[in-house]
Amino acid sequence: MQRCPRMIFFLLIILFAVVPLGAQQAPAPAAGNFTILLSNDDGYDAPGLKALIDAFRTMGDLHVSAPAVEQSGKGHSIITTREPIFVNERKQPNGATWYAVEGPPATCVRLAVESLLPKRPDIIISGINRGDNLGVASVYLSGTLGAAREAARIGIPAIAVSMEGNKDEDYVSTAAYVRQLVEQLRERKLLRPGFFLNVNAPSGEHRGVRVTRLSGKQGNESFERRQSPGGRIYFWSKYRPPEKGDSDEEGTDVWAFLHGYISLTPMTLDVTDANGFESLRTLEKRAATAK
Repeated sequence: MQRCPRMIFFLLIILFAVVPLGAQQAPAPAAGNFTILLSNDDGYDAPGLKALIDAFRTMGDLHVSAPAVEQSGKGHSIITTREPIFVNERKQPNGATWYAVEGPPATCVRLAVESLLPKRPDIIISGINRGDNLGVASVYLSGTLGAAREAARIGIPAIAVSMEGNKDEDYVSTAAYVRQLVEQLRERKLLRPGFFLNVNAPSGEHRGVRVTRLSGKQGNESFERRQSPGGRIYFWSKYRPPEKGDSDEEGTDVWAFLHGYISLTPMTLDVTDANGFESLRTLEKRAATAK
């Protein structure tokens, strides 16, 4: 199992070395029964989700299960057995029913797969998030990544998509690229259980695509002390993500993004530290054999 993400990483390198962004592609496989589930953490009515809907509407059997309101920063949180999950049904002109779920992104995905959809999706795409999700810290805190990770956890190929800025034309451009990406992955049969990809797109014109690893670089967060009109003390989070001009090692998602590339980072669910595992083997003890 540990070799699978590494194999995907090298296959993606080959894929995007051979097929440059914007090159003419062979026709995608017929939509057939290809089933797509879209989710996000910015909320059901967010422009990034709308852009994905427009891009994927003709690709297959499209479904949506997204938070009813913004759930940014919720990570992989879920609604437990102690809380109800309220669902608002949104009827579509073609007769399909999409869902605005009063819950975090990971719950939206799991509920859709287990109870709402007529069949198991072939892929789940989360986004397009307003703002990047780069580096180790972001992929654990982001609800966009939480939705995709939940999909991968239950064996469904998943892509998390984030984007710099909040311009309509950038959402459209990024969504069009993600559709092209999914077509390429399907053609090369790379969409398999456990596939989990983190995509970050800069705003405006970009220089191409890089397959990257997660950066250890983190944005800066501080907490500003404030006082309410009623006299209560509270704190307001002030977060600054990595910005152009910040330095990082080439090959990371932060470096690629800040240098104008779309970054593709293959992810894995297994976070076992292989080196730490071997070094700790010396602590193993066998139970004393009874005499």
